[in-house]
Amino acid sequence: MRFHPLYVLSVLSPGPLSSLATPFASHWDDLRPIHTWNSVPENWQNLGHPPADTTIDLHIALKAKNENALIDALIEVSSPGHPRQGAHLSREEVAELVAPPSDVLELANAWLNHYGVHPSTVSTKHGGSWLTLTGVPVSRANELLSASYQLYQHIGTNETVLRTLSYGLPAALVEHVQNVAPTTHFGFPRMPRQEPVMRRGRATREQTEVPGGDPGTVLSRRDQYVTPSSLRWFYKTSGYVPLASGRNMLGVAGYLGDWPSPDDLREFMNRYRSDAMSATYRVVQINGGGYDPSNPTSKANLDIQYTSAIAYPTTHIFYSTGGSGTQADTHDDPFVNWLDFVLGLWMVPQTVSTPYGMPEYIVPLDYATHVCNLFAQLGLRGASVLFSSGNEGVGGGDCLFQDNSGNPRVQFRPTFPSTCPWVTSVGGTTGYNPEVAASLSGGGFSVYFPRPSYQNNAVPTFLRNLGGQYNGFYNPGGRGVPDIALQAVDFLSITNRETLIIDGTSCSTPSAAGIISLLNDYRISNGKAPLGFLNIWLYGACLEGLNDITSGSNPGCNTDGFSAVPRWDPVTGLGSLDFERLVAILSRW
Repeated sequence: MRFHPLYVLSVLSPGPLSSLATPFASHWDDLRPIHTWNSVPENWQNLGHPPADTTIDLHIALKAKNENALIDALIEVSSPGHPRQGAHLSREEVAELVAPPSDVLELANAWLNHYGVHPSTVSTKHGGSWLTLTGVPVSRANELLSASYQLYQHIGTNETVLRTLSYGLPAALVEHVQNVAPTTHFGFPRMPRQEPVMRRGRATREQTEVPGGDPGTVLSRRDQYVTPSSLRWFYKTSGYVPLASGRNMLGVAGYLGDWPSPDDLREFMNRYRSDAMSATYRVVQINGGGYDPSNPTSKANLDIQYTSAIAYPTTHIFYSTGGSGTQADTHDDPFVNWLDFVLGLWMVPQTVSTPYGMPEYIVPLDYATHVCNLFAQLGLRGASVLFSSGNEGVGGGDCLFQDNSGNPRVQFRPTFPSTCPWVTSVGGTTGYNPEVAASLSGGGFSVYFPRPSYQNNAVPTFLRNLGGQYNGFYNPGGRGVPDIALQAVDFLSITNRETLIIDGTSCSTPSAAGIISLLNDYRISNGKAPLGFLNIWLYGACLEGLNDITSGSNPGCNTDGFSAVPRWDPVTGLGSLDFERLVAILSRW
């Protein structure tokens, strides 16, 4: 992709760079490996070298002058009772916070100059922390990064990428560079994303509404289905009328060619929430993201239909983001494209639903860390970001895979970006009285990210009770997922006027986002700051506003998986949301 920033500053000094080359020239021969695959990653095949005239756009993320400042600030503004609680930062303040030292920019300039990267092809943004090199010949990229870029094709989708199995950096730059892309991250072919399970159905009115009874009956009978009325009744949002719909925004992120239909939204509301027939959404297209409302996908329709049905009439924005990470000639990563755009906005949406993910192990650590830090920046801006925890329990198949070094191992497969500590991970439940864990609910422990401090009073209790079960299959010191869970089974949705029955955390995530958006509406309408990053609230002040889920499990990897137990567990997290109790708690803050 080619970046189109709101403002582009020259990375390079106005004078000639030749004077910089001599002092630094000796640095460039001392190369250090950053990441290496010992073999071609699973489900990919090598197609050989690209044509000699192939070019590539490179994205280089530099580390901030104070690496701890971002997370320290995020924790402060997200902690109830802290003097800075709710003092979210502006776009410019975040950019200044994450800016690299000026001498690091000078060092990076000299490195690029040494390898003949012309100043006119280099731009920067976000305080100088993002460098974009446009149209770099592959031969020069190979020299710059000690790489060997070749073409690879995904066996399942036939999508082709230009990637390298290894790359390195000069020792003088290693401690200053967070990530270079595209390098060893093989993108987002359609197969790994967290797809909902869909069935065609013909639900009758009697199966969705219970005359003379409470809507919760729908959630406790297997011949019944989940609709907005049952969710709103069960999670106690029915009596709340939003008052800040013009100031409160709910964003729905769409990738990989997913977008909704306004006609299907109207039909959905006509059937399931007739007082919200005027519900609509605005479409923002990023990086060539498409939008053809006559050809919607069920995934995007589900997202918009349930966030709208719960949070109506809150302002909705659907982000159609181009790129799959599979273009041979550009940096085409959908998460980075979306984050780049949203972080450049003057005002970000206060709530974001993102029901996408992939197994953490297929993502290089340097890339995962970079993307996770970008989500932390979004939280610092005041956004509550929710991700699906996955639909395969603790992992699909036998969980035998190659790690980032190409070595075979067996381990549960948590889902990224759900494992990022600075987003809220949403698992799945089913039933009513009692609400139990849905067996599909993704959950476990990150291999990459250590347990954040906000989980220190919740996760160790679960681990002590688990004992030695599954030793070696998970990282006991890792960030635990999910954080919360909502209904995830037998959702009714409309696509092309056809009724679909859908299962998955792709159902629970937009439902949770709708409820969180109402909580943000409550705060904004009372002159308070939005919640922003949620997890410190959830594990602390708002804990008593959650419904503990104590039965069910999430089998996978040829095991029974983890079990839902009192308090936190890696199946349903802290439990589901009780809107009325949460409002009562938030009224005190």
